[in-house]
Amino acid sequence: MLPDCSGLDVCRDLRRAGIAAPIIMITARDQVTGKVVGLKLGADDYVTKPFDAQELLARIEAHPRRSPPPDTGVTGVYRFGDVVVDFRAMQVTRAGRNVALGATHMKLLRNLIENRGKVFSRDELLDTVWGFPETVYSRTVDVHVAELRKCLEDDPRRPAYILTVRGFGYKFAG
Repeated sequence: MLPDCSGLDVCRDLRRAGIAAPIIMITARDQVTGKVVGLKLGADDYVTKPFDAQELLARIEAHPRRSPPPDTGVTGVYRFGDVVVDFRAMQVTRAGRNVALGATHMKLLRNLIENRGKVFSRDELLDTVWGFPETVYSRTVDVHVAELRKCLEDDPRRPAYILTVRGFGYKFAG
């Protein structure tokens, strides 16, 4: 019932793009064939209207229990450009030289690398890295990102790895 395409098209396109986010289809179509097609295209669950909000909430809450944790591909050592990050040893080198990063910088870098491609808002980074659920400290994120760029990017004014997504936040593209 979407204006330009169907939910099935959206589901198929998301999966083709490699997006692994959970998808719960909510639809008035209750025929078995529609459910089967939706699930085969990559939906994780299928709820028909009318539905009870408690049931939908229970399905949303159940999904993480059924899913294995995402494979981030970060096994302890991660390389991008001339930078080598060893999370086990908490050590960073750039062009063979040690880069001194504090614990918070390492935590921020690890969060970005493990979720590469995902855009984080300042609020999300404050919550996951610093444990601050409030936006009062939002410049803290900007300062730490700028410091990471100075240490890790060839040209911090034109970063290649730690990118700003205007109006949204930051992401790692390495």
